[in-house]
Amino acid sequence: TERDATSWSKNKLKEVLVGLVVEGEAGRCEISDLKHVEGEASCNSRKGKLIFFYEWNLRLGWRGTVKESGEKHKGSVEIPNLSEENEVDDTEINVSKKKGECDVLKDLMRTEGTTKVREALRDYLKALKTEFTLGMILPTKATVGQELATERKLSGNTMQDSVSPQSLDIVGVKIPTVKILMREIFNSPADELYSIFTTKELVQKFSKCSAVIEAEKGGKLQMFDGCVSGEYTELVPRQRIVLKWRCQSWPDEHYATVALNFKDMAAQTELQLECKGVPVSNEDSTRQCWKKQYFEEIRILLQQSKDTME
Repeated sequence: TERDATSWSKNKLKEVLVGLVVEGEAGRCEISDLKHVEGEASCNSRKGKLIFFYEWNLRLGWRGTVKESGEKHKGSVEIPNLSEENEVDDTEINVSKKKGECDVLKDLMRTEGTTKVREALRDYLKALKTEFTLGMILPTKATVGQELATERKLSGNTMQDSVSPQSLDIVGVKIPTVKILMREIFNSPADELYSIFTTKELVQKFSKCSAVIEAEKGGKLQMFDGCVSGEYTELVPRQRIVLKWRCQSWPDEHYATVALNFKDMAAQTELQLECKGVPVSNEDSTRQCWKKQYFEEIRILLQQSKDTME
Protein backbone atom coordinates (compact mmCIF):
# COMPACT_ATOMS: atom_id res chain seq x y z
CA THR A 1 0.00 0.00 0.00
CA GLU A 2 1.24 3.48 -0.81
CA ARG A 3 -0.46 6.68 0.30
CA ASP A 4 0.31 10.23 -0.71
CA ALA A 5 0.69 12.34 2.44
CA THR A 6 1.44 15.65 0.67
CA SER A 7 -1.90 17.39 1.08
CA TRP A 8 -2.36 16.10 4.64
CA SER A 9 1.20 17.24 5.50
CA LYS A 10 0.64 20.78 4.25
CA ASN A 11 -2.36 21.12 6.57
CA LYS A 12 -0.51 19.54 9.49
CA LEU A 13 2.61 21.72 9.05
CA LYS A 14 0.41 24.82 9.06
CA GLU A 15 -1.40 23.54 12.15
CA VAL A 16 1.78 22.90 14.20
CA LEU A 17 3.77 25.96 13.08
CA VAL A 18 1.43 28.92 12.58
CA GLY A 19 0.61 30.65 15.87
CA LEU A 20 3.75 29.33 17.60
CA VAL A 21 4.70 31.84 20.33
CA VAL A 22 8.30 32.55 21.40
CA GLU A 23 8.77 34.65 24.54
CA GLY A 24 11.89 35.83 26.33
CA GLU A 25 13.33 38.78 28.22
CA ALA A 26 13.81 40.67 24.96
CA GLY A 27 10.15 40.46 23.91
CA ARG A 28 7.56 38.29 22.25
CA CYS A 29 7.48 36.78 18.75
CA GLU A 30 4.97 34.66 16.89
CA ILE A 31 5.05 32.59 13.70
CA SER A 32 2.44 34.51 11.71
CA ASP A 33 2.14 32.48 8.51
CA LEU A 34 3.48 29.73 6.29
CA LYS A 35 4.67 31.77 3.30
CA HIS A 36 6.08 28.94 1.19
CA VAL A 37 5.56 25.18 1.29
CA GLU A 38 7.25 23.10 -1.38
CA GLY A 39 7.78 19.36 -1.36
CA GLU A 40 6.03 16.05 -0.89
CA ALA A 41 5.45 13.22 1.56
CA SER A 42 4.27 9.63 1.28
CA CYS A 43 4.02 6.44 3.27
CA ASN A 44 4.50 2.87 2.06
CA SER A 45 3.44 -0.32 3.76
CA ARG A 46 5.78 -3.18 2.80
CA LYS A 47 5.63 -6.61 4.41
CA GLY A 48 3.89 -5.19 7.45
CA LYS A 49 6.38 -2.32 7.89
CA LEU A 50 5.78 1.37 7.27
CA ILE A 51 8.38 3.36 5.32
CA PHE A 52 8.20 7.16 5.17
CA PHE A 53 9.43 9.59 2.53
CA TYR A 54 9.23 13.35 2.99
CA GLU A 55 11.12 16.32 1.66
CA TRP A 56 10.08 19.89 2.43
CA ASN A 57 11.34 23.40 1.74
CA LEU A 58 9.54 25.81 4.09
CA ARG A 59 9.53 29.54 4.65
CA LEU A 60 7.72 30.94 7.68
CA GLY A 61 6.91 34.55 8.50
CA TRP A 62 7.34 35.86 12.04
CA ARG A 63 6.48 39.12 13.78
CA GLY A 64 7.45 40.37 17.21
CA THR A 65 7.42 43.20 19.73
CA VAL A 66 10.41 44.42 21.75
CA LYS A 67 9.58 44.40 25.46
CA GLU A 68 11.30 47.68 26.46
CA SER A 69 10.52 49.95 23.51
CA GLY A 70 7.36 48.34 22.13
CA GLU A 71 8.99 48.38 18.65
CA LYS A 72 7.52 45.92 16.17
CA HIS A 73 9.62 43.87 13.76
CA LYS A 74 9.08 41.19 11.12
CA GLY A 75 11.21 38.48 9.67
CA SER A 76 11.29 34.98 8.22
CA VAL A 77 12.44 31.47 9.08
CA GLU A 78 13.81 29.29 6.26
CA ILE A 79 13.89 25.49 6.53
CA PRO A 80 15.48 24.46 3.19
CA ASN A 81 15.53 20.69 3.64
CA LEU A 82 13.36 18.82 6.10
CA SER A 83 13.67 15.18 5.01
CA GLU A 84 13.97 11.64 6.32
CA GLU A 85 17.71 11.77 5.50
CA ASN A 86 18.37 14.13 8.45
CA GLU A 87 17.39 14.13 12.09
CA VAL A 88 15.25 17.13 13.09
CA ASP A 89 18.12 18.34 15.33
CA ASP A 90 20.43 18.42 12.29
CA THR A 91 17.93 20.15 10.00
CA GLU A 92 19.07 23.59 8.89
CA ILE A 93 16.95 26.49 10.21
CA ASN A 94 17.85 30.06 9.16
CA VAL A 95 16.33 33.13 10.84
CA SER A 96 16.35 36.56 9.20
CA LYS A 97 14.81 39.94 10.04
CA LYS A 98 13.63 42.80 7.89
CA LYS A 99 15.62 46.06 7.98
CA GLY A 100 16.02 47.84 11.31
CA GLU A 101 18.72 48.30 13.90
CA CYS A 102 17.24 46.23 16.73
CA ASP A 103 18.45 42.62 16.59
CA VAL A 104 17.25 41.39 19.99
CA LEU A 105 14.18 39.73 18.45
CA LYS A 106 16.30 38.10 15.75
CA ASP A 107 18.52 36.66 18.50
CA LEU A 108 15.42 35.46 20.38
CA MET A 109 14.14 33.71 17.26
CA ARG A 110 17.57 32.19 16.57
CA THR A 111 17.76 30.66 20.04
CA GLU A 112 14.33 30.03 21.62
CA GLY A 113 12.54 30.27 18.27
CA THR A 114 14.66 27.62 16.59
CA THR A 115 14.08 25.26 19.52
CA LYS A 116 10.31 25.79 19.33
CA VAL A 117 10.27 25.27 15.54
CA ARG A 118 12.19 21.99 15.91
CA GLU A 119 9.64 20.82 18.51
CA ALA A 120 6.82 21.62 16.09
CA LEU A 121 8.55 19.72 13.27
CA ARG A 122 8.87 16.72 15.61
CA ASP A 123 5.12 16.97 16.29
CA TYR A 124 4.44 16.88 12.54
CA LEU A 125 6.63 13.79 12.06
CA LYS A 126 5.05 12.06 15.05
CA ALA A 127 1.58 12.72 13.60
CA LEU A 128 2.71 11.52 10.16
CA LYS A 129 3.82 8.23 11.72
CA THR A 130 0.71 7.73 13.88
CA GLU A 131 -2.35 9.78 12.96
CA PHE A 132 -1.86 9.62 9.16
CA THR A 133 -1.04 5.91 9.03
CA LEU A 134 -4.07 4.56 10.93
CA GLY A 135 -5.27 1.37 9.29
CA MET A 136 -2.38 1.08 6.82
CA ILE A 137 -0.91 -2.22 8.05
CA LEU A 138 -3.04 -5.16 6.99
CA PRO A 139 -3.09 -8.28 9.18
CA THR A 140 -0.91 -11.04 7.73
CA LYS A 141 -2.09 -14.59 7.12
CA ALA A 142 -0.25 -15.74 10.26
CA THR A 143 -1.90 -13.22 12.58
CA VAL A 144 -5.36 -13.97 11.16
CA GLY A 145 -4.71 -17.67 11.78
CA GLN A 146 -3.72 -16.92 15.37
CA GLU A 147 -6.87 -14.80 15.87
CA LEU A 148 -9.06 -17.62 14.57
CA ALA A 149 -7.34 -20.18 16.80
CA THR A 150 -7.83 -17.91 19.84
CA GLU A 151 -11.50 -17.34 18.95
CA ARG A 152 -12.12 -21.08 18.66
CA LYS A 153 -10.43 -21.67 22.01
CA LEU A 154 -12.54 -19.00 23.69
CA SER A 155 -15.81 -20.19 22.15
CA GLY A 156 -15.03 -23.85 22.88
CA ASN A 157 -15.43 -24.79 19.21
CA THR A 158 -13.61 -28.09 18.60
CA MET A 159 -14.21 -28.20 14.82
CA GLN A 160 -10.70 -27.00 14.09
CA ASP A 161 -10.29 -29.05 10.92
CA SER A 162 -13.31 -27.42 9.28
CA VAL A 163 -11.32 -24.23 8.51
CA SER A 164 -9.16 -24.71 5.42
CA PRO A 165 -5.80 -22.90 5.22
CA GLN A 166 -6.96 -21.04 2.09
CA SER A 167 -9.86 -19.40 3.93
CA LEU A 168 -7.42 -17.72 6.32
CA ASP A 169 -6.59 -15.23 3.55
CA ILE A 170 -10.00 -13.60 3.85
CA VAL A 171 -11.64 -14.59 7.13
CA GLY A 172 -11.38 -11.84 9.73
CA VAL A 173 -9.26 -9.47 7.63
CA LYS A 174 -10.40 -5.92 8.29
CA ILE A 175 -10.31 -3.41 5.48
CA PRO A 176 -7.63 -0.72 5.93
CA THR A 177 -9.15 2.56 7.07
CA VAL A 178 -8.10 6.16 7.72
CA LYS A 179 -9.27 9.07 9.83
CA ILE A 180 -10.21 12.36 8.15
CA LEU A 181 -9.97 15.63 10.10
CA MET A 182 -11.40 18.87 8.70
CA ARG A 183 -12.01 22.35 10.07
CA GLU A 184 -14.30 24.95 8.56
CA ILE A 185 -15.44 28.42 9.64
CA PHE A 186 -19.05 29.42 8.89
CA ASN A 187 -20.54 32.92 9.14
CA SER A 188 -23.36 31.68 11.31
CA PRO A 189 -24.04 31.17 15.03
CA ALA A 190 -23.68 27.57 16.28
CA ASP A 191 -27.41 26.96 16.84
CA GLU A 192 -28.21 27.90 13.21
CA LEU A 193 -25.45 25.66 11.83
CA TYR A 194 -26.50 22.79 14.13
CA SER A 195 -30.10 23.02 12.87
CA ILE A 196 -28.91 22.74 9.23
CA PHE A 197 -27.63 19.22 10.04
CA THR A 198 -30.73 18.17 12.01
CA THR A 199 -33.73 19.73 10.22
CA LYS A 200 -35.14 17.80 7.27
CA GLU A 201 -36.24 20.88 5.30
CA LEU A 202 -32.81 22.54 5.63
CA VAL A 203 -30.94 19.32 4.75
CA GLN A 204 -33.10 18.99 1.63
CA LYS A 205 -32.41 22.61 0.73
CA PHE A 206 -28.60 22.38 0.79
CA SER A 207 -28.42 18.81 -0.59
CA LYS A 208 -31.06 19.54 -3.29
CA CYS A 209 -32.45 16.00 -2.75
CA SER A 210 -35.18 14.43 -0.64
CA ALA A 211 -33.84 13.21 2.70
CA VAL A 212 -34.73 11.12 5.75
CA ILE A 213 -33.64 13.00 8.89
CA GLU A 214 -34.65 11.59 12.28
CA ALA A 215 -32.55 13.79 14.56
CA GLU A 216 -32.67 11.71 17.74
CA LYS A 217 -30.47 8.97 19.20
CA GLY A 218 -30.86 5.91 16.95
CA GLY A 219 -32.72 7.97 14.33
CA LYS A 220 -32.17 7.25 10.63
CA LEU A 221 -30.25 9.44 8.19
CA GLN A 222 -30.49 9.19 4.39
CA MET A 223 -29.27 11.80 1.91
CA PHE A 224 -28.30 12.42 -1.73
CA ASP A 225 -30.84 9.92 -3.12
CA GLY A 226 -29.56 7.15 -0.84
CA CYS A 227 -25.87 7.69 -1.68
CA VAL A 228 -25.27 8.52 2.00
CA SER A 229 -26.98 6.75 4.89
CA GLY A 230 -26.59 6.08 8.60
CA GLU A 231 -27.99 7.01 11.96
CA TYR A 232 -27.62 9.61 14.70
CA THR A 233 -25.84 8.18 17.78
CA GLU A 234 -25.33 11.36 19.85
CA LEU A 235 -26.88 14.84 19.76
CA VAL A 236 -25.91 17.76 22.00
CA PRO A 237 -27.83 20.83 20.73
CA ARG A 238 -25.56 23.61 19.39
CA GLN A 239 -22.45 21.63 20.37
CA ARG A 240 -22.03 18.13 18.94
CA ILE A 241 -23.48 15.54 16.56
CA VAL A 242 -22.14 11.97 16.21
CA LEU A 243 -23.24 9.77 13.30
CA LYS A 244 -22.83 6.24 12.00
CA TRP A 245 -22.21 7.23 8.36
CA ARG A 246 -21.51 5.44 5.09
CA CYS A 247 -21.43 5.94 1.33
CA GLN A 248 -23.35 3.54 -0.89
CA SER A 249 -20.16 2.48 -2.75
CA TRP A 250 -18.43 1.27 0.45
CA PRO A 251 -18.17 -2.44 1.40
CA ASP A 252 -21.52 -3.74 2.71
CA GLU A 253 -22.35 -2.87 6.32
CA HIS A 254 -19.16 -0.82 6.75
CA TYR A 255 -19.75 2.47 8.59
CA ALA A 256 -17.49 5.34 9.60
CA THR A 257 -18.02 7.30 12.82
CA VAL A 258 -18.50 10.99 12.11
CA ALA A 259 -18.23 13.55 14.94
CA LEU A 260 -19.23 17.15 14.22
CA ASN A 261 -18.20 19.61 16.94
CA PHE A 262 -19.60 23.15 16.82
CA LYS A 263 -17.38 25.82 18.43
CA ASP A 264 -19.32 29.08 18.89
CA MET A 265 -17.32 32.21 18.05
CA ALA A 266 -19.98 34.97 18.37
CA ALA A 267 -21.25 35.57 14.81
CA GLN A 268 -19.16 32.70 13.46
CA THR A 269 -18.87 28.97 14.18
CA GLU A 270 -15.86 26.71 13.79
CA LEU A 271 -17.00 23.27 12.72
CA GLN A 272 -14.55 20.46 13.51
CA LEU A 273 -15.17 17.22 11.65
CA GLU A 274 -13.61 13.89 12.61
CA CYS A 275 -14.47 10.96 10.35
CA LYS A 276 -13.01 7.65 11.64
CA GLY A 277 -13.08 4.37 9.75
CA VAL A 278 -13.06 5.61 6.14
CA PRO A 279 -11.84 2.90 3.70
CA VAL A 280 -8.37 3.91 2.46
CA SER A 281 -9.47 3.71 -1.18
CA ASN A 282 -12.33 6.14 -0.48
CA GLU A 283 -10.35 8.76 1.47
CA ASP A 284 -10.24 11.42 -1.28
CA SER A 285 -13.83 10.92 -2.42
CA THR A 286 -15.08 11.14 1.19
CA ARG A 287 -13.12 14.33 1.83
CA GLN A 288 -14.52 15.81 -1.40
CA CYS A 289 -18.05 14.75 -0.43
CA TRP A 290 -17.86 16.71 2.83
CA LYS A 291 -16.13 19.69 1.24
CA LYS A 292 -18.23 20.04 -1.94
CA GLN A 293 -21.60 18.46 -1.15
CA TYR A 294 -21.87 19.51 2.49
CA PHE A 295 -19.74 22.54 3.39
CA GLU A 296 -19.82 24.51 0.12
CA GLU A 297 -23.56 23.98 -0.30
CA ILE A 298 -24.23 24.95 3.34
CA ARG A 299 -22.29 28.19 2.79
CA ILE A 300 -24.47 28.98 -0.25
CA LEU A 301 -27.62 28.27 1.79
CA LEU A 302 -26.44 30.55 4.64
CA GLN A 303 -25.64 33.34 2.17
CA GLN A 304 -29.06 33.00 0.51
CA SER A 305 -30.89 33.23 3.84
CA LYS A 306 -28.74 36.25 4.79
CA ASP A 307 -29.56 37.98 1.49
CA THR A 308 -33.28 37.25 1.97
CA MET A 309 -33.21 38.80 5.45
CA GLU A 310 -31.46 41.92 4.13
